Amino acid sequence: MTGTDPVSLWHRLADSSVLLDGFHALKHAVRFGAEVPVAVTVDRGAALALAEEMAPDVRPTLDALLTEVPAEVYRALVPRPHPTEVAALAVRPSRAVHLEKLAHAPRTAPVVVLDNPRNLGNAGAVIRLAAGFGATGVVTTGTLDPWHPTVVRGGAGLHFATAVERLTVAELPPGPVFALDPEGDDIRGVKLPDDAVLAFGSERSGLSADLRAHADHLVALPMRPQVSSYNLATSVAMTLYHWSLAGS
Repeated sequence: MTGTDPVSLWHRLADSSVLLDGFHALKHAVRFGAEVPVAVTVDRGAALALAEEMAPDVRPTLDALLTEVPAEVYRALVPRPHPTEVAALAVRPSRAVHLEKLAHAPRTAPVVVLDNPRNLGNAGAVIRLAAGFGATGVVTTGTLDPWHPTVVRGGAGLHFATAVERLTVAELPPGPVFALDPEGDDIRGVKLPDDAVLAFGSERSGLSADLRAHADHLVALPMRPQVSSYNLATSVAMTLYHWSLAGS
């Protein structure tokens, strides 16, 4: 094979690119402007038929991008083969551009902060939610890489629809910080402004001491007595929905 064939290109770019694992991840990435240098599939006809059915707006782009490869080649390229048997590599967006977007004022939608998250799938689900609500971005603190392939898979490629970065608490974007905490004020009595920074603690230990000290307001989601907690993505969804009601 030559240096310009898709498999060679994949091997050359894999370590520095974002893995788009599955048709839906590729669809969303393309839809929101990702630069995709290589995309492969086991069945090009089936992938384009899926695009025609579910995403006709991106079908022409996928038609130009997708290269059919044998199943064994596909499985060698992708650690966890997706049922749609589609995969691609994308260029990670500029950190500088994301930081500028996160810091821009006035903001028209909140920034979601995941404080020391632990579960890659949960982080992906939150990014998918945040993109759906039109949040300005999702910021993680701690050691979890929000661009890890498992997070991108959980986010269905919607990392490209919002600004996703890892920062320290001291580097959080400007804006009033509303931190979710069981001891906070009932969120139903609180109006969340568009420039809010909405902070959620880790799945196990809640808010870190640094984030709690940084918070301007502590707010709590309504919860039946003796129920210990909500799933992280559920908490983010409830909070973003509450924010969205103010503008409805």
